[in-house]
Amino acid sequence: MAWAPDYVTDVELKAYLRISDTGDDAELAVVATASSRAIDLHTNRQFGKVAAAEQRLYTARYDHERCRWVIDIDDLMTTTDLVILVGGVALTDYVKEPVNAAAKGRPWTRLVVDKDSAVVPTGEEYEVAGTAIWGWTAVPNSVKLAARLQASRFHSRRDSPYGIAGSPDAGSEMRLLSRVDPDVGVSLRSFVRPRAVA
Repeated sequence: MAWAPDYVTDVELKAYLRISDTGDDAELAVVATASSRAIDLHTNRQFGKVAAAEQRLYTARYDHERCRWVIDIDDLMTTTDLVILVGGVALTDYVKEPVNAAAKGRPWTRLVVDKDSAVVPTGEEYEVAGTAIWGWTAVPNSVKLAARLQASRFHSRRDSPYGIAGSPDAGSEMRLLSRVDPDVGVSLRSFVRPRAVA
């Protein structure tokens, strides 16, 4: 799996839309990618994984309520090749949070530095360097469903040039809004990060 992959394949999308010919194949490939990126934008995260460990820079923030330094990181589901440096010095005294993430099949999204750590961030911009295999080990089923729903909406959009689908006479008129489909929003609700990591 790659970083920021398509969450629905062309074959899956054709089956979902009940399309049996090849006339729309090029369009469906574009729609699959567009719906996947709309999901990324809506959730402030992506659901792929880098192929090999890579370094990313972060800025620590001090949480006054907890009296701890907190480092918001990209989604992380494995500790393989995980190395955290603060100002070039290895940081080993930290807790990965949420603490029950692994048991729930969810990623860790922050590191909380222990009070007694010998290595302490200062809050200087990008002083924390994290090397890891960032991302999700598998795309959640809710995200796959959301991709199908959103792709279906994007695909039908070309037949509704004014942003209205259906027929007012039949009572099936629906305005296509400039945000993700409401059902997509419901299926992704538990995956939305409060803010994207810089």
